[in-house]
Formats: sequence, C-alpha cells, structure tokens
Amino acid sequence: MAKDVLTVHHADRRRDVVMPYAPALLVRRGSLVFLSGVTAAPVYHSHPHRDEEFDLPTSMREQATLAMENLKKTLDAAGCGLGDLVSATRYLTDVREQDDLNRVWAAYLGDHRPTTTTVEVSRLATHPRCKLEISAIAVADAAAPRRRKRSHRAAGGRGPFRGPRR
Repeated sequence: MAKDVLTVHHADRRRDVVMPYAPALLVRRGSLVFLSGVTAAPVYHSHPHRDEEFDLPTSMREQATLAMENLKKTLDAAGCGLGDLVSATRYLTDVREQDDLNRVWAAYLGDHRPTTTTVEVSRLATHPRCKLEISAIAVADAAAPRRRKRSHRAAGGRGPFRGPRR
C-alpha cells in the first residue's frame, strides 16, 4: 500500500493569491513520521550543550538553509524527502525575518505545500544563537522498508514504558 495525500481547499478558495502552505492535507494511506525540531546547529550535539558546537551564521537565510539541510537528512534517514512533508511548525526568534525564511523554504520545497504554522518565540532552547527551529510530520510509503537501528535498550537505556531508575 503506497501513500495517498490530498490537498484540501475551502469552497471559497481564492485563486488570485499564492500561499506558501496548504490549508489542510488529508492522509489516507501511509505511515506517519514525526520529526523532532531541527535548527541550523548539528542534529547531533552534546547535552548539556557546549558553546563551541554552536558557531552559527547570523543571518536567517543562512540558518534556514542549514536547518533545511538538517531536515532533509532526517527525512532521508526515515526513507522520505521534502516532498513527503505534510505539516511543519516553524519557530522564529524574530518574526520580521519570516520572509527570508519563506524564500529559503520555497527554494527547497518548490511547488510542494505542506501545512505550516509559524510562531515567534523569545528564545529557542537549543542555543541563544539559533534563530529558527522546525518540527515536522511527513508521510512515508506504508510498505517502506524499515531500517534496523540499535535499540535504546541495546544502547544501555531502559527501553520504553519502564519507569524511572531506582
């Protein structure tokens, strides 16, 4: 069974405007992939955070490009691509830079329009230099091959649904 995603429009849809998002997408078949937020920083960084790992560019365009590359890598690891995005929440530290983000967003997505919500926040938890974080949902083919990953338990974790360590 492959994926089946349809764009949903209102009856009073205006055709004289170009929107960078779809009002809604209906996913009829497929598997959903939920992505943690990505920023311009490397996806894999130290916790607690180390300042030297956050030598980031200062412009929204450059940070948006790095964030989109991180988004692509994460989608690829899940067997998806940018065209498989169905929803994204974009957190900006300065909403006045939204147009710069939208230009980069459009360059990466072309005619594809996932649903989006854009929110201005005072700061992102990752690092004060981060201007943008994107969390997303994508749809993959229902029959997409699963990648074997080392489980949390095999890596020394307690596994899901196992209460706190005593």
